[in-house]
Amino acid sequence: MAVEYVTLDGVFEEPGWSGPYFNDELAGWQDANLREADALLLGRKTYEGFKAAWPQMEAETGHFGVKMNAMPKHVATTTLTEPEWNATFLPGEVADAVRELKAGPASLLINGSADLVNYLTRHNLIDEYRIMVFPVVQGEGRKLWAEGTRIALSLTGTWQTKTGVDVVTYVPA
Repeated sequence: MAVEYVTLDGVFEEPGWSGPYFNDELAGWQDANLREADALLLGRKTYEGFKAAWPQMEAETGHFGVKMNAMPKHVATTTLTEPEWNATFLPGEVADAVRELKAGPASLLINGSADLVNYLTRHNLIDEYRIMVFPVVQGEGRKLWAEGTRIALSLTGTWQTKTGVDVVTYVPA
């Protein structure tokens, strides 16, 4: 499953804009997403950002931070050579490595990692998209969906937080 933050105009990068809208409802939902997963599947940039931040955040995030730090991470990278933070680097072709992971018993969670999400979408390797649409228009910035990415989706769930964030769940049609 891919869990993503986006603005109304599709921007996902630097989600500082989410702060005013993030509340206990979203925190609980994010906690449930993390608890449902056995491992994280991350792109290199997200892995490096998370690796730099999460080890210092356990005290303020409690069990969420403990699980985030302890769970296995599978990272798509061709440039890093020394895995840290409970990580393994995906060997060979990323699509083949992810297919192999998906054939096993582990439930995988992707956070952020837009390049990886787009790549896996093109290879039909994401079973579910859980997207938080924040009531903000950035007007500029990197979009979640890369130009040329195409997928038909079926809506399987939707709800709205008290702060106006639409949480939508889709599966490939």
